[in-house]
Amino acid sequence: MANATLTISGLIGLGLAIPIVGSLIPDTGSGGATWTPLDAAGWKELQAATDKAVKIDFNLRTKDAYLPEQTIPESVWGIKVKDPSKFRAQRTDIFVNGKNTLPYEVVTLGFVIFSPICPHLGCRYNYDATANKFACPCHGSQFDHDGTHIAGPAARGLDPLPLRDQSGIAQVEWIRYKPTVPDRIVISYNS
Repeated sequence: MANATLTISGLIGLGLAIPIVGSLIPDTGSGGATWTPLDAAGWKELQAATDKAVKIDFNLRTKDAYLPEQTIPESVWGIKVKDPSKFRAQRTDIFVNGKNTLPYEVVTLGFVIFSPICPHLGCRYNYDATANKFACPCHGSQFDHDGTHIAGPAARGLDPLPLRDQSGIAQVEWIRYKPTVPDRIVISYNS
């Protein structure tokens, strides 16, 4: 009976040890964020936009520890920036004395792409086209067209994401920021 108990305990321990050890050992082949192409139709809609935000879909590829690579449908919000200097002046949470505080360009190709995650507690916010502002349904945070925090419990404005043109295809890099804090603390980004 004692040997059977030891054998069963050993099998259970081995079954638990494999995923635990797998999550502790970094996978050097996958690590961090990756550049992902945006939906071509959404990108064209953003290019044609004037003063309204546009929701753009894409498929995010992700790998977590020992699990196989997954593709998750995601979306981002994009705005056209007609005057980058005006945008820098309005977004003092990103630009201090006109200088970018993030490790990447915020205004790229004349656009800014925002993470769809509210910086308060991580809910997905929506865009109200009639009021031309973003609003989070969870706790009532509101953001101006350019992502500036205007009401509610969020501690900062909307978080921008890196954007680039790669061989004629618009690509975004998915970044996670720490919620609930006034400073932008990047959780996942590879420069």
